[in-house]
Amino acid sequence: MDPHRLGLVATRIHYFQLVARLGSIRQAAHALNVAPSSISRILRQLEDELGTPLFERVRQRLKLTSAGELMLYHAKASLTELNRAVSEINDLHGLHRGTVSVAVIESVARGLMPEALQEFWQKHPAISADVRVMGSQQAANAVAEGECDLAVVFDIRVPRNVRRLATISLPLGVLAPPGSRFSDRKELRFFDLAGERVILSDGSLTLGAWIEEAFSRSSIDLTRRATTNSIGLMIDLAKRNLGTVLQTRVGIEEEIATGALRFVPLRDPRLSPRKLMLLSRSEKEMSDAALALGKLLIGLIERLRQDE
Repeated sequence: MDPHRLGLVATRIHYFQLVARLGSIRQAAHALNVAPSSISRILRQLEDELGTPLFERVRQRLKLTSAGELMLYHAKASLTELNRAVSEINDLHGLHRGTVSVAVIESVARGLMPEALQEFWQKHPAISADVRVMGSQQAANAVAEGECDLAVVFDIRVPRNVRRLATISLPLGVLAPPGSRFSDRKELRFFDLAGERVILSDGSLTLGAWIEEAFSRSSIDLTRRATTNSIGLMIDLAKRNLGTVLQTRVGIEEEIATGALRFVPLRDPRLSPRKLMLLSRSEKEMSDAALALGKLLIGLIERLRQDE
């Protein structure tokens, strides 16, 4: 069970940590589904009682003051200890109860994670899962800060206090619907995409920056048709043949299985593969349930390597 849901974390500390992470009261209010004025009032009360400001506004964002940095450090340490206590208490019951928290990117949430949970619940039906969809760096940070047990991410620098349980390299490719220009090709090169109307992910996804960098090193001109932060939308547009979408195989497992899309690998010496990583907290901070799910995810991720 999450310490927040057990009421072990004070509301004002929970609000403070979320605003510190997002840098915005409005974004925190949206995530919590509460009024921004409620968060502002609680933070103001906390600052009044401490006798010092915890935030300062810098370029339309809230930045921690020195006092805020100190408060955040000790709040994280406290949350880590509470998570450890809850995990150890759950371990007293073996794998008959408890919660595993996982942070995943959207593409993993579409295929890999449902498969993992289906297999996991066949063995451990009483364990609940807290699955959060977010960007790769956010997911890694969630593990580093003790908010999640596990994370599945692409192409990020792993925080020092986070373990890397599995890493595989996956090629980028074009998602081609039946009858489209590339649907019968076995592989593609950069020059095959010249003049294509490309649908790209935006800067909030590591894929977007990765593709932009790769093509900036080539002499190929691409026509940007759309930019989005939704993997689901990109896949739907690809199925309608409304543009050329570049992805890995992760997240399109169902479309490939049903024949709605083909994955055509993009082979080029200037294009390095993407790295899919499974991250976790330190082993001593992991519950038996989290260790079991981590082991299962390692197997599924290694299976992706065999499918290439």
